[in-house]
Amino acid sequence: MQELDSPPSSEPASATARATAVTLSVVVPVYNERYLVRDLLTRVLAVEDSCLGELEVLVVDDGSTDGTREILRQLAAGEPRLRYFEHARNQGKGAAIRTGIAAATGDLILFQDADLEYDPSDYPRLVRPFLEDGADVVYGSRFLAADRRRVLRFRHSRINRWLTWLSNLLTDLDLTDMETCYKVFRTELLKSIPLRSNDFALEPEITAKIAKRGFRIFEVPVSYLGRTQLEGKKIGWRDGLRAVGTMLRYWLVDDVYAPDEYGSHILTSLEKARHFNRWMADEVRPHVGDRVLEIGAGIGNITVWLLPRDAWVASDINPNYLHYLQNLTAAKPYLAVRHVDAERAEDFATLREHFDTVLCLNVLEHVGDPLQALRNMRSALAPGGHLVLYVPQGQSLFSALDEVLGHRCRYDPAMIERELAATGFELVEWRDFNRAAVAGWWWNGKILKRRAFSRLQLKLFDLAVPLLRRVDGFLPWRGLGLIAIARRVEAPEAEVSTAPR
Repeated sequence: MQELDSPPSSEPASATARATAVTLSVVVPVYNERYLVRDLLTRVLAVEDSCLGELEVLVVDDGSTDGTREILRQLAAGEPRLRYFEHARNQGKGAAIRTGIAAATGDLILFQDADLEYDPSDYPRLVRPFLEDGADVVYGSRFLAADRRRVLRFRHSRINRWLTWLSNLLTDLDLTDMETCYKVFRTELLKSIPLRSNDFALEPEITAKIAKRGFRIFEVPVSYLGRTQLEGKKIGWRDGLRAVGTMLRYWLVDDVYAPDEYGSHILTSLEKARHFNRWMADEVRPHVGDRVLEIGAGIGNITVWLLPRDAWVASDINPNYLHYLQNLTAAKPYLAVRHVDAERAEDFATLREHFDTVLCLNVLEHVGDPLQALRNMRSALAPGGHLVLYVPQGQSLFSALDEVLGHRCRYDPAMIERELAATGFELVEWRDFNRAAVAGWWWNGKILKRRAFSRLQLKLFDLAVPLLRRVDGFLPWRGLGLIAIARRVEAPEAEVSTAPR
């Protein structure tokens, strides 16, 4: 057996974090700014610094009618770094920002208003936390100490600070300026967030979503030369009301992943069920040892309830989840993060016999070759080590809900015992889990043919979990899931047929 004094090292930092310079995509939404936009873009294109590599400027005209469009067409024709897009009609700042995000190709995306309130010479200051501190998001704050800031109306400043305070209350962040224009993001992360707002409500929406995603957020001071309403400032009191409504909406609603090949947008709604996750963690905790490999850790919804341990490797194949997990490692020297595909033997090559426990919850039903996955997990266990499994139970319950979640099947005890015996495990014990949810799953999946639970259903179920878990063992039917504990045995592995079962 190999001793494991510390967990295998985490995945290498991203190329952006290691680089000495980054490529920057500046998204500039424009609406009726004919008197200022030429000067603004000249300043943006003039920015140079050792931390900045190539610069692309994505200008989105959002239906201007004052001659701005003609100016932008002229500028785009003579400047290869400027990419120009037009909306046929005015849709709002949020809609223009989305157009720019979709087209961006740089390492980072920065938002830049088309007026002269914010100074592009602050770009290097905004970029350095990505290079030096591993930031995911940087906000440029108008209220931190800066070289200069124009003194404006007291009430406008108070309203901005109050909106930031309310946003902080709902997101549990500690920002000083939520409404700032200057926001910078790692491109792949920003593109993975669904943005719904078409107007200035984009600011609280995106803040709520990056908070729920657990991104590493930094603030830096920026200079600010604000405009008054008479000078052309477009935001008004109605936008403040929309901002409050948006904060409340995305406090209640978990809409933080755009659709992708991993089904992140579906799985995250299930993984945010705090009471349910704690129940699951409590059920498996007695079987979890000191050195643990977790297969399919997701966003760490079970992981956080089971730490600390001597060594814990949290793995997944979803890059968004791996990034989220990486943020959990701060001040946790015992926690490492790795990309591990359960079906790829090469992913286990450096993990052989490192662990006394492999934790695999809600994974086996997804893989195409469960026997290969189980062999790989066995290889990571020290002799006598234990595998802790959770799988959905009851093939008669298989429905569109399973199809959407990517389930290959639903298990029963005999089926899981056969697969374990064929791959060098002995089933030590198994038990039903979550009998209380069977009726809801049957009704939604088999009768109503739904392909998702409503967010309200999930929240109500999670709120009821503290009561349901007390009565679950007394219900007289099989559980919606099955928890199995298996021990690695040293007898020669049986030959396994590759014929379809």
